Amino acid sequence: MSSTFLSPFAKPIYVMLKPIGAVCNLACEYCYYLEKSHFYPEVKNHILTDELLEKFIKEYIECQTTPEILFTWHGGETLMRPISFYKKALELQRKYGRGRQIDNCIQTNGTLLTDEWCLFFKENNFLVGVSIDGPQEFHDEYRRNKQGLPSFYKVMKGIELLKKHQVEYNAMAVVNDYNVDFPLEFYNFFKSIDCHYIQFSPIVERMKQNKLSTPDEKDQEVTLAPFSVDAMKWGEFLCAIFDEWLKSDVGTYYIQLFDSTLANWVGEQPGVCTLAKTCGHAGVMEFNGDMYACDHFVFPEYKLGNIRTRSITEMMYSTEQIRFGNDKQDKLPTQCKACEFLFACNGECPKNRFLYTANGEYGLNYLCVGFKKFFNHVAPYMDFMKQELLAKRPPANVMEWAKEKNK
Repeated sequence: MSSTFLSPFAKPIYVMLKPIGAVCNLACEYCYYLEKSHFYPEVKNHILTDELLEKFIKEYIECQTTPEILFTWHGGETLMRPISFYKKALELQRKYGRGRQIDNCIQTNGTLLTDEWCLFFKENNFLVGVSIDGPQEFHDEYRRNKQGLPSFYKVMKGIELLKKHQVEYNAMAVVNDYNVDFPLEFYNFFKSIDCHYIQFSPIVERMKQNKLSTPDEKDQEVTLAPFSVDAMKWGEFLCAIFDEWLKSDVGTYYIQLFDSTLANWVGEQPGVCTLAKTCGHAGVMEFNGDMYACDHFVFPEYKLGNIRTRSITEMMYSTEQIRFGNDKQDKLPTQCKACEFLFACNGECPKNRFLYTANGEYGLNYLCVGFKKFFNHVAPYMDFMKQELLAKRPPANVMEWAKEKNK
């Protein structure tokens, strides 16, 4: 491991691993990943080999600068690989980990979960992320299989199995053009299934000639995908759920975006990369060893190399990856740099920066108006929670304060 690429002040790096590539048993209409299989037309079997698995695990452990190590398994659909594959991965983690704390999280659409899978996850302390877009009507709008059949029932069955075996799980919910109009129905659904950890992911995709465009595409032929969330409605959605959460759920239901906003308010590192100052410390490795700058930037121009010829350390600390990470801050339009909420937003995800400012400067985030509405709305409550944290009191005190404030 070369000291050329590491410093004692380096952030932990994450490389999301795709053991099955862009292969899935569902065909969700808004999925940004399934079309990545077109980059590998000559490959029939998109499966990570045991040889590459071992090479990845060894190098990934070696390149970490913190005592704890997190492996993230992502798809496609991760459960299309057998349990034996993940058992092999755990053996390799123990072999190369040399006693270090190693954790695993895995993202799944939930439809293939069984008692056997859930027992395995429980026994090995996996955190399971389940993709579910709210109640049946919302979820089945876009999340269907290749025959066009709905998936909600199978996902709910999977969640019940996770709960039965007491597996720690969270929900990853995509907010789109349809469910954004029903924030309280959406939020109350997760409460009704006793899901206490929720991630909201706004879907914003652009298309060119019926294919997803690259994030920095400026061609006039590029159009917003019809399932993309409306920017202002996104802000209204967040405000409505925040107000409901404020009534009695602070400290018992954890919404990643709210937690990350508070982290930025107090000057801590947010738990979601989209709100961080820079990016570039979370890459992705495909089934064949190709590494890319980010899960949302799996395009040829953002390829860092291949693990067979270049180490993870080299690629993640390379000049091109450092530049990619710093571009988030360096390429902010003047309007963003002057914004009172820059500290909270940091321009959000670079893939969504395709609008022009009032002065004609490129790079304004599509979701800007929505986030601005949200930050304006929550500012007094975030200020209060910040003070409570600084005084070493629970931020949940905001609930009583809000009741008094809003009398």
